[in-house]
Amino acid sequence: MTTMVQKFADLAANTRIDALPPEAVEESARILLDSIGVAIGGIHELKGKAGIEYGKLIGGTQGDATIMGTGDKVSVFGAAFANGELINTLDMDAIMPPGHVTPYVLPGIMAVGESLAKDGRSVIEAIAVSHEISCRIGMGMDYLRDTKDGKVDPPPVFGYAETVFGATAAISMLRGHSAEVTANGLGVAGSISPVNSQTAWFQHAPSSTIKYLHAGILTQSAFTAAYAAELGHRGDIQILDDEEFGYRRFIGTRRWFADRMVADLGQEWRFVELSAFKPYPHCRILHALIDEMQDMMQRHDIAVADIDGIKVYVEGMVEQPVWLNREILLPHDAQFSIAHGIAVGAHRVPPGRQWMDPDLIFGDSVMGLMDKVTHEVHPDYVKLLTSNAASRPAKLEIKARGQTFEGERRYPKGSKSPDPASYMTNEELIAKFMGNVDGILPRANAEAIVDLVMDLRKLDDLGRVMRLTSPDATA
Repeated sequence: MTTMVQKFADLAANTRIDALPPEAVEESARILLDSIGVAIGGIHELKGKAGIEYGKLIGGTQGDATIMGTGDKVSVFGAAFANGELINTLDMDAIMPPGHVTPYVLPGIMAVGESLAKDGRSVIEAIAVSHEISCRIGMGMDYLRDTKDGKVDPPPVFGYAETVFGATAAISMLRGHSAEVTANGLGVAGSISPVNSQTAWFQHAPSSTIKYLHAGILTQSAFTAAYAAELGHRGDIQILDDEEFGYRRFIGTRRWFADRMVADLGQEWRFVELSAFKPYPHCRILHALIDEMQDMMQRHDIAVADIDGIKVYVEGMVEQPVWLNREILLPHDAQFSIAHGIAVGAHRVPPGRQWMDPDLIFGDSVMGLMDKVTHEVHPDYVKLLTSNAASRPAKLEIKARGQTFEGERRYPKGSKSPDPASYMTNEELIAKFMGNVDGILPRANAEAIVDLVMDLRKLDDLGRVMRLTSPDATA
């Protein structure tokens, strides 16, 4: 019998760009461009700075892989560690089930792709496969937005550790591993997977600044697994099939839809339709609310000084300390607080890294408005969610000038949904990228990165892109 690990390994070893649907090719390039932008935008934040310094510490000074936004050259291990942390720093990276995938699977591709001078076709293949494997396994496990009997049913154990399989597969692909070696690598990956500790992170506010899963650590696990197999280790290729003692049991998931994880594998590329891009450096739970609130304030000419109160109706699973927190001690805390995020959004600051400006975050205007924000769970949350998984039901009331203004929105900007306006076009994605790197990279570098990445399949060497992420590079 062919095990699940072997099936995923076959996908990694045999996927070629000409067999990928055009949408998967394009989405892979879009994810890469977006990730470069959010990473560079995060170089001055705590998580980004710590990732850079530790990446340099473990990566040495004689490497051939770039830490984005710095120009530092370190080993592939150091670069992947730092770049994973950077991609996730602003909480503005691309998302898909089970939540965040890109910060864990893309850094290894960037590092190995640059080190081995891999062309754009190989990079696209690795991006597509790594996101597809991670998305499929994640969708077959407990999910944060689960419902049961008409009510929200968040799992007691949750996280993104399963992305270690996609991350390992990508490294194996770029290093030219056979299906057998890749399978052994995936088997090792399952055995050394990080734990899923995200639910504890939800419950303990102010939350840990490493967030829901430390990206740097997961990238190191993936490298360890891929290299262990390359150096001759045998992995546990039954680890995904054994529901009693295998990965399902020790990772802590209640559900395990193994058949769905591998159904139509290589024929159906699910990550394409499920991926979404974030305009704001804030948890996705508020994006539809912020979109609608800002439109309402513009339509009715509402100024912050006019506002007496804002009541928002939120997603059902967010009644947890990390989102209810109003103790804003660091910019990190502002990325998850419901009340603070609404207060920042009401100031109509353009989407981008400027949301992390301490003068904005801790300013009297934002902190004062935060005290006027209240919330309840959206009364139709489960109904709307179960009818379309892209739903992020949002409803709000703004009290201002003696009146109450009401608004609703179902799909936030950046998602693929029945509302065409919610899709983030290539032009909008490029504008997001340019905004995040503005003032850090020379404009010529930024424009050159856009040109190379948006035509990724014609790129001869990923290193050309990575070297342009240095502020001192010349386009």
